[in-house]
Amino acid sequence: MNELVELWLYLSASPLFGLAATVGVYTLAAHASARLGQAPWANPVLWTVLVLATLLLASGTPYAAYFAGAQFIHVLLGPAVVALGWLLWQRRQTLRGHALALLVAALAGGGAAAASALVLGQLAGLPPAVLASLAPKSVTAPVAMGIAERIGGVPALAAVFAVLTGLIGAVTAPYLFKALRITSPAVRGFALGTAAHGIGAARALQEHPDAGGHAGLAFALQAVLAALLLPLVMRLF
Repeated sequence: MNELVELWLYLSASPLFGLAATVGVYTLAAHASARLGQAPWANPVLWTVLVLATLLLASGTPYAAYFAGAQFIHVLLGPAVVALGWLLWQRRQTLRGHALALLVAALAGGGAAAASALVLGQLAGLPPAVLASLAPKSVTAPVAMGIAERIGGVPALAAVFAVLTGLIGAVTAPYLFKALRITSPAVRGFALGTAAHGIGAARALQEHPDAGGHAGLAFALQAVLAALLLPLVMRLF
């Protein structure tokens, strides 16, 4: 027991804490998800976030101390997103044949996501800064933060909304697809990438390679379209 306490004290006081905690908790969550047949409610990202948040609160560990180690994983997010391009390259002929339809679907999906957030936020009486932070909720977090800053929102709040949107989408989408009898991996993946960005794409990859490829394309399109169009739309809104 003394050795475990000493190990905890050492890890919690060093950059290794964030790295060890993130890798360890996610590994356990991914193993549990696999044992449960990758049920949507057992999403490993969701449970990793919940467990790590509980751990930080219970131990009184500042987020800055945690991120000092977790940043090593954060750096790998870029290469992980770029790696999705291989799936797109393998399906380049199919994508070229449906380029216009995919673009229209991306515009419609992104427009619906932003418009619904703004309308519901206004009905709830949210202040302008929160509305501006909520508008890019379906865009991957780094891009959402940049957009929020340009349109008068709070970047940190935009990141929270983006992560919550991704988690909710990844958990609920499979049940919604089942209810609507949507079975096409390409359609499911594109919808997940449009509504739930990178976290949705990770869920799509668990289902089928075609779903993962289309999800990667969808969330990349949302990042580009939102960065170009949302600042213009928000001026009118």
